[in-house]
Amino acid sequence: PEDQAQLETLFAGISLAQIGLVTAEPEFIVFFGMDEVIQTPIDVLELAWRDELAPIPTVGAGLASPVANTGQTRGSAVLTQNMHLTGRVAPTKTKTMIIHANGTNRDHDAALAVEMAGGNPEIVHLNQLFAGERKLEDYGFLIIPGGFSYGDDLGAGVMWALALREGLGEQLENFVSSGKPVLGICNGFQTLVKAGVLPGGFEPRTSTLTYNAQGHFECRWVTLEANQNSNSFWLAGLEDGMDTPIAHGEGRFLCDEATLAHFETNNLVALRYVGEEYPANPNGSLSRIAGITNAAGNVLGLMPHPENHIFDWQHPRYHRGERGRSGLRLFENALRQI
Repeated sequence: PEDQAQLETLFAGISLAQIGLVTAEPEFIVFFGMDEVIQTPIDVLELAWRDELAPIPTVGAGLASPVANTGQTRGSAVLTQNMHLTGRVAPTKTKTMIIHANGTNRDHDAALAVEMAGGNPEIVHLNQLFAGERKLEDYGFLIIPGGFSYGDDLGAGVMWALALREGLGEQLENFVSSGKPVLGICNGFQTLVKAGVLPGGFEPRTSTLTYNAQGHFECRWVTLEANQNSNSFWLAGLEDGMDTPIAHGEGRFLCDEATLAHFETNNLVALRYVGEEYPANPNGSLSRIAGITNAAGNVLGLMPHPENHIFDWQHPRYHRGERGRSGLRLFENALRQI
């Protein structure tokens, strides 16, 4: 409001009018004259926009905002109801930890994917773990999301890997050895590889993720196929594969011949790009590798972003009728383990 006069001066001679006010409450309210004709929480509007909204019971049915003693908003309660109607996994109280480090930028996308799959996400800054304010053992599912942790100043995922190994080494090893699901996406995959969590054993690295063969950042959609010989729970129900976006400059998976043979013999390659040549294989990864698991199958790392294809409308060919093959299945598969 204090800038209104300046704005009107800048737009002098152009027709403009004030049509509303921004308020502190997260609600959309419309008046017709003096009558309030619409009052709807913003999160419910978002769900409707995403075409994921189940019919909303009346407030008297128990969905008044906020829902008593649950910490849920009206929107998250509708989310939960919609999951039941669409056959997704039952909501769980066990929390999913999504670690945030300076520079990561996909943590909220991952949190939304967990919510849509029926989970209970919490974004936790790495410093909270170092300070003992949060402990890995209190969570059932761990996600290391994408982004550019620490600016990738020493290489993609290098500093984050060092921080995890030095600051949380024992906690992280115990979490992995417990069999709980761990997911590393893009920068998170790079981090797990460079920390030695993948392919496993925290041993000296025998594989890496390095600069794309094309020599530049790639941002495009790819098709993935799942290894049908893998026993990992991550790949259940992925017989048709996935369509997902990628966004990285250092996603080329490389290893020596002995390591690749070990991967193939033990079915540790979880996901492959469908197509050997660019752009189907967007970074030139050896053997078309897009994602791998550890030997136990509970840790998955992949360069594509399954959290950015959880709604049908996110597919670039949605308006041409393409549906399914989303990344939501990965999150559902993980939540079934906790």
